[in-house]
Amino acid sequence: QLQASGGGLVQAGGSLRLSCQASGSVFSVDTISWYRQAPGKQRDLVATITGGGSTNYADSVKGRFTISRDNGRNAAFLQMNNLKPDDTAVYYCNAYISSIAPLSGKPIGRYYWGQGTLVTVSS
Repeated sequence: QLQASGGGLVQAGGSLRLSCQASGSVFSVDTISWYRQAPGKQRDLVATITGGGSTNYADSVKGRFTISRDNGRNAAFLQMNNLKPDDTAVYYCNAYISSIAPLSGKPIGRYYWGQGTLVTVSS
């Protein structure tokens, strides 16, 4: 239902663009967030974008990362610039996705997680 991609190995100061794609029986996609989890650490919120386009960022990535979305494609992106070794982590996208319930014909929604994509920043 939710697929993250775009991770890889990059040198410090470099850039990467992550993508998050919703698929299947999608009626609407509301809030989309990117989280990251470094080895041995908890999963932390990186950035959020609402259905209306309002954004919020963790202090550690402000000014370097930009979250955006393409509502027509049910997709979101995380542009990461000036990457640092501390940005090394598995990045996950999370989205509130609604589908049409077959019996009631009404939209029902829940949060989904993508499978994660690894970002490695070398010094």
